[in-house]
Amino acid sequence: MATLHISLWSVGLLIALAIIFDFMNGFHDAANSIATVISTGVMKPHQAVAFAAFFNILALFVFHLKVAATVGKGTVHPEVVDHYVIFGALIGAIVWNIITWYYCIPSSSSHALIGGLLGAAVAKAGTGSLVAKGLLQTVTFIFLSPLLGFVLGSFCMLLVSWPFFRTPPSKVEGWFRRLQLVSAGLYSLGHGGNDAQKTIGIIWMLLITAGLWPQSEIEPPVWVIVSCHLAIGFGTMFGGWRIVHTMGQKITKLKPVGGFCAEAGGAFTLFFASWLGVPVSTTHTITGAIVGVGATRRLAAVRWGVAGNIVWAWILTIPASAFISGIAWWVGKQIL
Repeated sequence: MATLHISLWSVGLLIALAIIFDFMNGFHDAANSIATVISTGVMKPHQAVAFAAFFNILALFVFHLKVAATVGKGTVHPEVVDHYVIFGALIGAIVWNIITWYYCIPSSSSHALIGGLLGAAVAKAGTGSLVAKGLLQTVTFIFLSPLLGFVLGSFCMLLVSWPFFRTPPSKVEGWFRRLQLVSAGLYSLGHGGNDAQKTIGIIWMLLITAGLWPQSEIEPPVWVIVSCHLAIGFGTMFGGWRIVHTMGQKITKLKPVGGFCAEAGGAFTLFFASWLGVPVSTTHTITGAIVGVGATRRLAAVRWGVAGNIVWAWILTIPASAFISGIAWWVGKQIL
C-alpha cells in the first residue's frame, strides 16, 4: 500500500467518520441483538440494550482480527486505497444506513460498508481495483449466512421440541426465558466480534495509507481495536428502535423457545464466519434464523411479504451504497 501525503486533519476527520459509522452500525443493528429478547418479554428494552452492548464490547477479548484483515486488505487492492476512497466508503455506508433506518428496513451495515468501499474504489480506478477472491467470498456469504441461520435456527427448534414434547408449556417457557439470556449474550458477542472489526479494518487501512502505521504490522494499534468496540457498544445502547418491531414481531411471532433457537443458530453462524475471517451481515443471519424458527411451526407462521421486502433491501444494499460512495468519492476530491 503506497504511503500518501495526507494532512493530519484529514486523517482525524476520517477516523471520526469511521467511529460515527461504527456507532451507527451498533445503533442500526441493535435490533439484531435485542429484538428477540424484547419481543418474547424476557428483558425490558433498556435492560436488553445494556446487556447487548456489554457483550459487543466484551468481544474485543474473544475474537482474532481476521475479519478486519479481510476488510482492510482483502476486498480492494491496497495500492488503490487513499483517503478519498475511505471518505467515499464511509459516507456511502452512513447515508444508506440512515435511509434504511428511517424506513424501518433491517438492512446490513456490513454490506453497506463493503459496497461503499467497492463503489469508491471503482470510481477511482475501475473494476480492476477489486480483489476477486475477497469479493467472491463476501458475495457468497450474502446468500450463505441467512441460509445457515435458517438451517441452524430451524434445526435447533426441532431439536429442542422433541425432549419437551410432553412438558407443560409454562415450564418450557420458564426454562427458555433463562436460556435465552445465554443465547442473546452469545449472539451479541458474535455481533460485536464480526461488525466492529469492519471499522477496525477501515481505520487500519487509513493509518497505513497515511504512513502512520507500518504495513508489516499484523495488527492495528490497540486504541483502534478498543475505540471501535466501544463505539459499536454505545451505538447498541441507544438502540435502533424503529427496526426492533420489524425484526421481533413482523416476520413471525416469537416465544422464548423460538427466540433462544433463533439466537443460538445466528450466534453459531457469526462465530463460524469470524473464525473464517469473513465479514458477514448480522442482519441477514438473524433474519434467516427467525424465518427458520417460524417455518418449523408452519409456513403460514412466517409473513413472507415482510421477509421478501427485507430480501429486496439486501439485494439493493451493496449497489446503492456503492453508487452513493462513488458520488461521495468525487465530493471528497474537491474538499479534502
